[in-house]
Amino acid sequence: MEKALENLSKEDLIKVVSSRDEEIDYLKSQLAMYNRMQFGQKRERFEGDPNQTMLPFEAEPAEVVQQQEEIKEKIEYVRKRPHHKGRAKLLEHLPVEEVEIHPEGDMSEMVCIGKEITEELECEPAKFYIKRYIRYKYAAKDGDGISIAGLPERVIDKGIPGAGLLAMILTHKYMDHLPLYRQKQIFARENIQIPSSTIEGWTKQALEKLDPLYEQLIFQTKTQGYLQVDETPIKVLDSDKKGAAHTGYYWVYHAPLDGIVLFEYSPTRGGAAAVPMLGNFKGYLQTDGYGVYEKYAKKKEVTHLACWAHARREFEKALENDRPRAEKALLMIQQLYTIERKAKQDNLSPEKIKELRLEGSLPIINDLGKWIFEEIKNTLPKSQIGKAMAYAYARWDALSAYLYDGNLLIDNNLVENTIRPVALGRKNYLFAGSHEAAQRAAMIYSFFAICKKHEVNPFQWLKHTLEKIMSINHKNLKELFPQNFKKSTDM
Repeated sequence: MEKALENLSKEDLIKVVSSRDEEIDYLKSQLAMYNRMQFGQKRERFEGDPNQTMLPFEAEPAEVVQQQEEIKEKIEYVRKRPHHKGRAKLLEHLPVEEVEIHPEGDMSEMVCIGKEITEELECEPAKFYIKRYIRYKYAAKDGDGISIAGLPERVIDKGIPGAGLLAMILTHKYMDHLPLYRQKQIFARENIQIPSSTIEGWTKQALEKLDPLYEQLIFQTKTQGYLQVDETPIKVLDSDKKGAAHTGYYWVYHAPLDGIVLFEYSPTRGGAAAVPMLGNFKGYLQTDGYGVYEKYAKKKEVTHLACWAHARREFEKALENDRPRAEKALLMIQQLYTIERKAKQDNLSPEKIKELRLEGSLPIINDLGKWIFEEIKNTLPKSQIGKAMAYAYARWDALSAYLYDGNLLIDNNLVENTIRPVALGRKNYLFAGSHEAAQRAAMIYSFFAICKKHEVNPFQWLKHTLEKIMSINHKNLKELFPQNFKKSTDM
C-alpha cells in the first residue's frame, strides 16, 4: 500500500488523503450515533450548543441592498416589455337584497308592532360588465396646448381585461383547478365569446407581471434559517419523444416561522435542481428520506431534521408483517405526538416547548432508540419491520434534532399539505404546456399557498396586486406579499 502511494502524484495524493479524512469523519459520526442509540442521548446535547442556528434568521444587509437593485431592474424590464396589441370585442363583501312582505288585506285599522326577519344565502352567476374610462380633454383659450388626465395603470397595456377579470381567471385555474377551456364555456353562457388563444395570452401576461414579486419571494425564502422541503411530479408537454409527456418536478420550500411557501419548477428530480435554493443554505433543513437531500444535510452549516411522520408510516406498513413490534414502536411515536399536541393546546412559547420536549420527549426517544438498537440485530433486513427499523436507525440524529429549538417541528407534514392542491390540479388539467408554463404555474402556486396559510382571500389579493405592482416602488415590493395584504388593506 505504501509503495502504491509513493507512485502517486502530489495532486492524487492530496485527493486520497482528503477522501480518507472524509471517510474517517463519517465513521466517527456513525459511531457517535450508535453510542447515542445504545446508551441514550444526554440532555446537554440539545442545550446551549453555540454551533446551532438561532431562530429566527435574517439576511445580511448587503444582500438585501443587492436584491433590491436586482428587483428594480426586473420591474423596469417588465414595465418596458412590449405587449400584444390585439383586442377582442366585448358586449356592453355581500350586498343585501331586502324583500318586504306585508299581510294581505286592509291593514288601515291595524298598527305594526314589529317584524320578523328571515335570511337566506343567494347567488347569481359571475357579473361581467364594461368598465369605461371617460377622460375629458381641455384646451387653453389662447390655443396653447391641450390637457387630459392619464389612464390608470393597466395590467395589460391596450388590452381589454381588467385586474378583476384576470384575477378571477387565475384564481379559477390555479386555486379552483378549473381549466381555461371550461372558463371559456362560462363566458359563452353569458354570450361573451373569447377565443382560447386570447384567454391563454391574458393568463401568460398577467403571470409575467408577478415576476418581480416572485423574485423577491425567492430571495426572502433563501434567507430563512429553517426550511422544510419536498417535491412532486408534474407532466409537461415538452418531450423529445413524439406523443409523450416529460415528467418534471415542483420543488417546494416551506418556512414554518414566517408561513412562506415557494414552488420552483425543474425538469429533473436530480440534486442539481435544489442547488439554487440550498447551495448556500445555512440553518435547519427538514426533509423526508429522499437521498438527494443528504448532500446538503452533511454541510457543516446545516442541521438536518428528519420527519417522524415518515418514520411512523414505515412502522404502520409493518403492522401486517409483525404487529407486536410495530405496535410497540407506534405507541412510543404516538407519545411524542401527544407531547406536541399539549404544547400547541397550551400555546407554549418556543422556550417552554423545548423544555417540555427535553423533559418528556427525550426519554421516549432514548427508549425507542435503545429498543431498535437491540431488536434490529434479530430482524430480517428485507422484512417490512426490518425496513421500518432501518429507516429510523439510519436517521436517528436527524429524527432527534427537533429537540434543539422549540420553533422546530416534529415532522414535515406542513410542506406536504401545501403540495396537495397540485395533485388536484393534475387531475383537472393533466399537464403543463411547456417548461416555461410549468414555472409560471409554480409562481402562482407559491402565492396562493401563502394566501391559504395566512387566511387571505386569493382573488382579492391578486386583484389588488395586479392593480399595484406596475407602479409600486421596488423597495416597497414586499408590501404586496399575501402575508402583508390584510395590513395594507386595513390602512
